[in-house]
Amino acid sequence: MVIPPALVDIGANLTHDSFDTDREAVIQRAQAVGVARFIVTGSDVEHSRKALQLCRQWPGVLYCTAGTHPHHAKDFDAATPDALHALLSEPDVVAVGECGLDYFRNFSPHEAQARTFEAQLQLAAKTGKPMFLHQRDAHADLIAILKQYRNRLNAGVLHCFTGNKAELKDYLSLDLYIGITGWICDERRGSHLRELVKLIPDNRLMLETDAPYLLPRDIRPRPARHRNEPMYLTHICEVAATCIGKPAAQLVSETTANAQHFFGLPPIY
Repeated sequence: MVIPPALVDIGANLTHDSFDTDREAVIQRAQAVGVARFIVTGSDVEHSRKALQLCRQWPGVLYCTAGTHPHHAKDFDAATPDALHALLSEPDVVAVGECGLDYFRNFSPHEAQARTFEAQLQLAAKTGKPMFLHQRDAHADLIAILKQYRNRLNAGVLHCFTGNKAELKDYLSLDLYIGITGWICDERRGSHLRELVKLIPDNRLMLETDAPYLLPRDIRPRPARHRNEPMYLTHICEVAATCIGKPAAQLVSETTANAQHFFGLPPIY
């Protein structure tokens, strides 16, 4: 099924080296099936700068975030806030992040993650840019920190939501948006999302691939490289729409409107 060209992939790691040999083709394949815009995820200063460079190569198609992922919190030094602030002054940089807490991998100490997260919340408060949030096995601490800053923040999206009903309720109580990925297509780990997605208000749901990660497990035929691409956002949209019980075209319209509002994007048409 080809969905009308209006989808927005709010989380694609297009600076990843797995795209180095065919990045242009990846973008074109996605556009051909209905993905009109992409938010390229920044995970540290270096990759945020690379993301901005991509945006300049694809004006009006690519936008990006700038931030420090919790995995890289140990590298967040005294120069990082100024470097990120400079990036956030660019119009194509539309959100702060990917930032938050990750106690699953623990690539950085918890204390460093918390400090780095708070520094980026302060940047979001200063710049007015929304937050692109990451959380894994750290829900209670993330919520506790967010509550301290929420009234100073413009908006936030919990990227790649995989949690339970209580966690979803906590995020929605803070007026956060929710990003749904191909995790919803995973019968081993994501089947619970098929019910929870129905509880997300129409004006709070957005869609993303998190490419090259999280290739939907029910894609057939399986791609030879086993790499996720933004072109598969159409499949995620169809699965989510079926779970919610609405036409895919309606979900395209709603999630695209949400993305345009959240990131301050100009209308697609």
